[in-house]
Amino acid sequence: QVQLVESGGGLVQAGGSLRLSCAASGRTVSSTHMGWFRQTPGKEREFVAAISWSTASTFYADSVKGRFTISRDNAYNTVYLQMASLKPEDTAVYYCAGYGGSGWYTPKTVKEYQYWGQGTQVTVSS
Repeated sequence: QVQLVESGGGLVQAGGSLRLSCAASGRTVSSTHMGWFRQTPGKEREFVAAISWSTASTFYADSVKGRFTISRDNAYNTVYLQMASLKPEDTAVYYCAGYGGSGWYTPKTVKEYQYWGQGTQVTVSS
C-alpha cells in the first residue's frame, strides 16, 4: 500500500519561504513520477510542479515558475517543494501525488495520478 504524507505547511508572510515535504512509503520515489498540486475552496485542484522518476526533469505551472523548486531525496524516499517569494495567492492546501507509469511521460493533471497525500495547509498573509 502506497502512502504519501505531507508536512511543512504553515503561516508565512508574503515574500517569505516554506519547504514542504512528502514522505513516501510502499513505493520508492526514484521509480515514481511525483507531483505537487494545490486547491483552494470552491476551485479545482491545480498542478503546481512535477519531477520525472527517470530523468529527474522538472515541470512547473507558470504561476510558480522561478519561485518554487521540486526535488527528491532517494535516500529518504521524500519529495520536497521549496517555495520562495510567496504571495497571498499561493494560499491553498498543497497535495503530494504519485504516478507509477512509464518513465518517458510525467503527468500534470489530477486524474492521471494514482496516489495522493492528505494535504497540508499553506497560508500566506499580506
